[in-house]
Amino acid sequence: MKQNILALISVVFLSVSFMNAQTDFNRTIDPEFEKEVDSYLNYSVPAITVKNLIQIKDDVILLDAREMKEYEISHIPGAKYVGFDDFDDSVLSDIPKDKRIVVYCSIGYRSEKIGEKLKKLGYSNSYNLFGSIFEWVNAGQPLVDIDGNTTHKIHTYNKKWSKWVAEGKAEKVW
Repeated sequence: MKQNILALISVVFLSVSFMNAQTDFNRTIDPEFEKEVDSYLNYSVPAITVKNLIQIKDDVILLDAREMKEYEISHIPGAKYVGFDDFDDSVLSDIPKDKRIVVYCSIGYRSEKIGEKLKKLGYSNSYNLFGSIFEWVNAGQPLVDIDGNTTHKIHTYNKKWSKWVAEGKAEKVW
């Protein structure tokens, strides 16, 4: 009897693990980019996909955790700049602590670090955009410049990182 219960628990555990693993696939359009992003994250902040963000975008606060020169070139429409090296939490002053927040950067590394800071500040409903603005562009989503005008430019941090933005999706600058 005890062995049957242990066997059943093992089967259930493996089934749940397999289902969770299934949901982890296809977080980006490019499997190689997904592996690259995954190698930089420790998942200290829950990740959300671009597909999920598109579905809930009207009900979130978007925070851009890149540097100002990147944000000025382009950002996701409606995003507030908070920076990374000079993180400015004053932009959070009017945001309720339980409001859903999605933080992004180029691929997700810097935004995860800012997400950790948000958690320490008491923002309990914060998420990191997996693949960040690169995946946003790869998925064909719009960008705006510092004046709010639609743009096709994206700051790709440097030439090396620009390979993760699919050709033809945006004009790459660094």
